[in-house]
Amino acid sequence: MAETPIYRAGLVLAIWGAGLGAAAQFGKISVIFDRLAAHYAGAAGSAGMGFMVSVVGIVGLLFGTTAGLMVQRLGLRRVLVGGLALGAALSAAEALLPPYPAMMGLRALEGVSQLAIVVAGPVLIAQTATLRWQGLAMSLWASFFGVSFALTALVAPVLVAAFGVPGLFLGHALWLAAFAVILWAMLPPDPPGTAAPLRLVDLPGLHAAIYRSPRVAAPALGFVFYTLTYVAVLTLLPPLAGAERAGIAVTMPLVSIAASLTLGVWLMRYMPAVRLVQAGFALGLVAVAVMVPFWGTPPGFAATLVLGAALGLVQGASFASIPQLNASAEDRARASGAVAQLGNLGTASGTPILAAMIAQGGIGGVFWFVAPLCVGGIAAHGWMALRRRG
Repeated sequence: MAETPIYRAGLVLAIWGAGLGAAAQFGKISVIFDRLAAHYAGAAGSAGMGFMVSVVGIVGLLFGTTAGLMVQRLGLRRVLVGGLALGAALSAAEALLPPYPAMMGLRALEGVSQLAIVVAGPVLIAQTATLRWQGLAMSLWASFFGVSFALTALVAPVLVAAFGVPGLFLGHALWLAAFAVILWAMLPPDPPGTAAPLRLVDLPGLHAAIYRSPRVAAPALGFVFYTLTYVAVLTLLPPLAGAERAGIAVTMPLVSIAASLTLGVWLMRYMPAVRLVQAGFALGLVAVAVMVPFWGTPPGFAATLVLGAALGLVQGASFASIPQLNASAEDRARASGAVAQLGNLGTASGTPILAAMIAQGGIGGVFWFVAPLCVGGIAAHGWMALRRRG
């Protein structure tokens, strides 16, 4: 890696830009969901269209830890740039709006592209940033999903109005292709591989070793409680807010990102990332305990924003804990793969569970959903810390 601070900062931003493109593989479908549903009305029902959004994450759920095992063998630069190039080609093909089965095949392959980017990206950022700036760099990376969704929501209507739905897919393809070229030029060549070839028969044992390790598994075991909470709350809390729906929908994710990049980065100068994850969950527990009984009042709205900030602290610190707990690039890749796997499990599972709890208990269901998850996140990291000391 080049040693100049400007080069390092530029490389971190370029990798983050790749992450924005990976998150847009979800967002580009979400923002034009109605148009695509109308286009494929004869071939797919609402469930089929929902699967078009989620199939990218299902690939990560199934193969996240496998990707974490493979990236170091294949080379981080090769995996990241290859994932971007593959994603660009697939998005360009999607611009043709092929028949539904072909479109679903392209979306499934996009899951491979997305997984390559989100596993290799944080490892490369951790290697690039100096120790002083590592907390900020990893928190920036952690913001890629929320920032990308916000940018996609702003840009997509403009592209679709000017060029139709294919224009959005082509714009996404150009973004990914541009960052593939930029990162191919900026990243140094991968060193010669020294790890033994990965055999299918070895995978179960290697996966078990990841989740047995209190260092490799810890970021993911805390992160799953975050993803179970965050997407579900962001999706289902605003509809319960009545006139404040738009305010919560817009401000909650923005507060979350801002808290991660400001307060979170500052706090990590004084405490380890794992402690900040636990502190974030504790703050979230207090926030939801205030939010529910005061729902529909200014204190309830303020508590909602505090909950968003608390989850932002958890988000950034979870990614920062990967390099803090794991010194080698190989272990960081394995930890990132586990984060991708359990993160997708939480994203896919949280919303239907919270929806069922709201149907039964209204706003009270939000407390009984969020509070145990906050306690679980604190306990999971406490357990991992005890194992590391033992």
